[in-house]
Amino acid sequence: MGEPPPNLIDYRRACAEFEWNLPARFNFGRDVVDRHAEERDRLALIWRNEAGSERRFRFSDIAKLSNRFANLLKTHGIRKGDRVIIMLPRIPEWQIAMVGCLKLGAVAVPCIEMLTEADIAHRLADSGAKGVVTTARNAAKLTDGEFILRVSIGEVEGWSPWEEAMAQAEESFEAADLELDEPTLIYYTSGSSGAPKGVAVGARGLYCWPFCAESWLDLRPDDLIWCTADTGWSKAGTSVLFGPWGQGASVFFYDGPFDPRRRLELLAQYGITVYCAAATELRRLIQEDVACDSLARLRLTVSAGETVNPEILERWTALTGTPLLEAYGQTETLMTVANYRTKPVKAGSMGLPLPGIRLAVVDPDGHCLPPDSPGRLVVGLPNPQMMLGYWNAPELDAAARLVNAEGEWFVTGDEARIDDEGYVFYLGRVDDVISSAGYRIGPSEIENALMQHPAVEECAAVASPDPERGEVVKAFVVAAPGVDPSDALTRELQEHAKRVTAPYKYPRRIEFVAELPKTVSGKIRRRVLRDREFAERRAGDTA
Repeated sequence: MGEPPPNLIDYRRACAEFEWNLPARFNFGRDVVDRHAEERDRLALIWRNEAGSERRFRFSDIAKLSNRFANLLKTHGIRKGDRVIIMLPRIPEWQIAMVGCLKLGAVAVPCIEMLTEADIAHRLADSGAKGVVTTARNAAKLTDGEFILRVSIGEVEGWSPWEEAMAQAEESFEAADLELDEPTLIYYTSGSSGAPKGVAVGARGLYCWPFCAESWLDLRPDDLIWCTADTGWSKAGTSVLFGPWGQGASVFFYDGPFDPRRRLELLAQYGITVYCAAATELRRLIQEDVACDSLARLRLTVSAGETVNPEILERWTALTGTPLLEAYGQTETLMTVANYRTKPVKAGSMGLPLPGIRLAVVDPDGHCLPPDSPGRLVVGLPNPQMMLGYWNAPELDAAARLVNAEGEWFVTGDEARIDDEGYVFYLGRVDDVISSAGYRIGPSEIENALMQHPAVEECAAVASPDPERGEVVKAFVVAAPGVDPSDALTRELQEHAKRVTAPYKYPRRIEFVAELPKTVSGKIRRRVLRDREFAERRAGDTA
């Protein structure tokens, strides 16, 4: 792949000179894991659980164990192109199974453990999976599939126990040659609107992913990265597996519940150098008493998946003395926008496009808009790090494509604006943007403002129908512990929002709720709140 200057020292030059130099074929298991094992057999993985148990693996260990798993798949009749469900917690068997699938050429379908039987049934029907690897406690969720391979961590009747099956498998394996457009993974979107969609990732995508680890995560071979993403999401692929190992870096993997104090202790104990966490997690950590000297090895924190509001950015940087860099991407696109250590960070911006990425903002008719105009964010095509397409859904592929005078584009479904320096500002999902009295208001702007008030634990801003303005902003607020919602607090929050952001954006309506609806990945489902709001208002008008 293209080799920009280290850490994008000269961003403009890096973009201008960048080229995608792709190989004819690529297998991550062979060309990355096995190569590291042969050339520089570094520490690949440190695993730790809540009870304090620890396991360490070098790249040679991962290479041998993934060979065993590839042989296990082959022995049971799994072939190149067959799909395999991998539903495991944060344990080393996840990496081993993922890499083993890649070596064989089987298509891994990572799934989070929180999925229900109905969730799994959809993925099974859509992917046509022939194999499954999961834990004993989750095996009951996978009774309906016509599997030729069932492997369990723990004893389950009718399943092959992991340790026994792996012990019987051969330790040498000749990895498959994969064409760049052959599928390697299927990630399912969180289903914030409609049924989850399968996103097929090709071998070329895995080849490109380590570049993001170099340019945004700034990873080097002597780094130890801790990304807390769940194994079923593409963020785990980018920052737990493919990105770090593509750069030869080591990974810290923790299997335990979220506890902010414990997070900080582990960061210090293991000398984590790069920390990747969602804004929700960081919001909890900044409330703890952080001693900078205990995080002496930490040099970079990154976040993606939800907007990092300015309060988190400022407090985390002040507490740790390290930068916090936000990035933006989708399962379909990988990371496309990021902040960099070598470029100024603009408040409220997701950053600048990665080298090799072409972005634009378009109007409803598909025409590219000038700087600072809000519209639909689109990504230029072709782009090798993009998905191959939606699995078995050509109609969705067609709906996500746009052709205009400037070329072909992938339509992200997000609303954004790009300023005259190329910085991208996220305004929300296209169907989340609030249109009030001629103004287009991004919900994240209101949410960022409210989150700066100590009485707010969580919040979501949506459109609420209004006969005079068409729509007004309504905020659903979860009050912080010990705070009693009241009319006085409502007025206080409204005045606070007016001070922090433009006055026309303040929430004219506020409703206090015990919790917010979320997807299984933890993202707030604004659409559920918006639809409920419109239904209730309309019912009131006709009553």
